[in-house]
Amino acid sequence: MISFDEAYKLTLDHIRLLPAETAPLLAAVGRVAGQDLLAQVDSPSLDVSLKDGYAIQSADIGRASPDAPVDLTLIGSIAAGEDWQGQVCSGQAVRILSGAPIPQGADAVVAEEFTQAKPGNARVMNHAEPGRNILRRGADVQAGQPVVRAGEKLYPTIIGLLAAAGYQEVQVIRRPRVAIVATGSEVLAPGQPLTPGKLYASNLFTLAGWCRRYGLEVETHVLPDDVDAIRPALTACMEQFDAVLTSGGAWQGEHDLVVKILDAIGWQKIYHRVRMGPGKAVGFGLYQNKPVFCLPGGPPSNHSAFIQLALPGLQRLAGEPKPGLPLLPAVMAERVAGQVDWTQFIHGRLGRQGQQVVFFPFHDHSRLQEMAHTQAIAKIPEGQVELPANDTIMVQVLVD
Repeated sequence: MISFDEAYKLTLDHIRLLPAETAPLLAAVGRVAGQDLLAQVDSPSLDVSLKDGYAIQSADIGRASPDAPVDLTLIGSIAAGEDWQGQVCSGQAVRILSGAPIPQGADAVVAEEFTQAKPGNARVMNHAEPGRNILRRGADVQAGQPVVRAGEKLYPTIIGLLAAAGYQEVQVIRRPRVAIVATGSEVLAPGQPLTPGKLYASNLFTLAGWCRRYGLEVETHVLPDDVDAIRPALTACMEQFDAVLTSGGAWQGEHDLVVKILDAIGWQKIYHRVRMGPGKAVGFGLYQNKPVFCLPGGPPSNHSAFIQLALPGLQRLAGEPKPGLPLLPAVMAERVAGQVDWTQFIHGRLGRQGQQVVFFPFHDHSRLQEMAHTQAIAKIPEGQVELPANDTIMVQVLVD
């Protein structure tokens, strides 16, 4: 066995990013830039007004105040998107709306709240220094300026910036297509009659649900413990998909066939069995440079191995710069014991005590009920025997 930390590092070190593809801008939300993206245009394309008010020459109103207002001759008006061809001279003003281009001759905009409209003129009751309330051309982005770097995640605000920079489609890392293969003669796909001794493939749907949550395309298979069924299905999946997850058959029993079949096929086994609990039977390797994760069949082990190793691996495949679940500081509600010779993962729920987020470990005996209601996971690293009560730790967050 190897340590969890070593397994995590080996997983990320052996997975190569998928190639980039072109996606419409809105379809790129949440994905990862496949190349540096430079602004194609200036935004704004002209100097524009930040306020509704009057475009003026600042020297005309340098001493303006409520007690000493300055009257300027109104020579026109301009709204956003309009092209006004005149020029502002000393003693003149142009009515201007937010987003409208600054007319020639004007060097400031006095906000509407400091003015009074009069027939044919504007009474100004405050000064406005040069550049006041003007957004300069290229202030948001300048043509040729880097907007996004390769490997950066495209959040909605970044998508808006890219739109301002002239993009309608971008290069993003392709989302992985994942095959999930559940094995076990006792396992049935939901919808089939449940006969004595059989059970439904809950692991399969948990794994597929996580993949869908992260926008991955998924295909699922349920196979009996039969070499003649598993081998061709695995081979086909490894050839047709970007990554393969297997559920069950990862240990060393007579009917645990998956790793044995992968060994026979000739995969590059990176590790098999990790000092972690739950999930120690997990295996990982490559077939034609594609990642293959062998997950144990027991639901807690299956889920833990996926969350801690397979999910970060799939995220790395998709270019995720920070793979893994989000982290949150939380106070331990009670002491939890671990084992000094391996990494232990503890499921629990989150609550609040005053301003503090608190982690409450589960003590349920139902595996699936505990998994279904888990909101966060605490980690006891190898070499540490406990998480003391009232300690603040970083927990992995599973729920929004």
